[in-house]
Amino acid sequence: MVQNENKKILLHSCCAICSGYPISLLKEMGYNPVVYFCNPNIDSIEEFNRRLEAQQILCKHHQVELIIEEYNPQEYLNYVSGLENEPERGKRCDKCIELRLLKTFKKAQELGIDSFTTSLVISPHKNFQKISELGLAISNQYLAIDFKKKDGFLKTNNLSKELKLYRQNYCGCKFAK
Repeated sequence: MVQNENKKILLHSCCAICSGYPISLLKEMGYNPVVYFCNPNIDSIEEFNRRLEAQQILCKHHQVELIIEEYNPQEYLNYVSGLENEPERGKRCDKCIELRLLKTFKKAQELGIDSFTTSLVISPHKNFQKISELGLAISNQYLAIDFKKKDGFLKTNNLSKELKLYRQNYCGCKFAK
């Protein structure tokens, strides 16, 4: 399928594992996805770089543009300040997701891209409804797509295995580690 340059979408990517199938599906839907690697929540520059390297491999495989946000963990720590002792999937996680979606929306505006979404929703550990509400609260330009449907999680995992992508075992923040 030939992509329509005017139908770009900015896809926030938490990691290559989670963004493999979303990129494919967005292309099938007629979008020209631009991947935005924005993850100030990651606990170390070494982990950030491992995930970024995998993302670069995946984007090359899919032949899509990759935009890399500068690593700024202090921004994340400031944003979730006071929520350090929250449980996983609690208010700290909501704030973390909100921060990354807000940055994705701003980047989309800066680039003149009319819509944005996130690969976070493909994870069985993430709540699609909650993430969609956060995205839509930021802007009606958020496209709520449940990438888990139609075996999305299985498809994204199979692609990551095929490409031998780095596979992390935590969301990235020091609190989850």
